[in-house]
Amino acid sequence: MTAAVTPSRNDPGNIDYEAHEVEGRPGEFVIYERWETRAHLDAHLAAPRMRELVPRMLELIEGSVEDGIRLLRPFRPAH
Repeated sequence: MTAAVTPSRNDPGNIDYEAHEVEGRPGEFVIYERWETRAHLDAHLAAPRMRELVPRMLELIEGSVEDGIRLLRPFRPAH
């Protein structure tokens, strides 16, 4: 996990990159990432280290990496 987290925090456009282990489920992680733009996220996923890491991650997850990506926008209620 460290191989992904530390360098990813330094990728262009990264705002936040945090890995969390699910309580009561050892070895199960959720990664919360914030990027300036979708293009920054795409560049991150295309980085050589990620191209090496993703196949190893796929052995451990159900579905694809893209299946787990959720694009979010800040919720700001009207006043």
